[in-house]
Amino acid sequence: MELISRRNMLAAATAAGGLLTAASVAAEQPRDFDPVNFTVVPPRRFEDLRVGDVFRAPSRTLTDAHAAAFQTVSADNHPIHYDVEYARRHGHIAPVVHGLQVFAFTAPLFPQYIGDVFVAFTSASCKFLKEVHAGDTLYPALEIIALSPQGDTGRVTTRATVYNQRGELVLDGEHQYSLRTSPRAGK
Repeated sequence: MELISRRNMLAAATAAGGLLTAASVAAEQPRDFDPVNFTVVPPRRFEDLRVGDVFRAPSRTLTDAHAAAFQTVSADNHPIHYDVEYARRHGHIAPVVHGLQVFAFTAPLFPQYIGDVFVAFTSASCKFLKEVHAGDTLYPALEIIALSPQGDTGRVTTRATVYNQRGELVLDGEHQYSLRTSPRAGK
């Protein structure tokens, strides 16, 4: 596949009178692009997975805007999540980010790594171990702890963890997923 080089893009911009136009960029695009095959990582089959495999998401620093957006979507309007003085009066250093918001950072990880063999996210559980506040940076990961073939599907059990920037485990839990197995794997 041909890649767009910076030199080619600059040449196209120069030819277009110094402007980088959609037409000049399109002229440099690969002609065999297929959005169906555009994945974050190469997909993996159930049979490719191993106990001990770890899947990490990019770290994210939570802001007041993230907390406010989750508060709106979840309809959880308890002042512990948005009122600084209320939080302080109740023994917290700042408003506490919703626990389910922290847990949500672990949910999208695995389907991105496995692609089209994903059938369902079948169960989830967790313990909230430490408070999370706006300004904290979270590091979510999943580790495969069990693989159970079940005919034309397989169950994947992962340990879900989220650490903060101080290296403290703030969430510990478990997810289970159902994946399609390869046709030849069941024979």
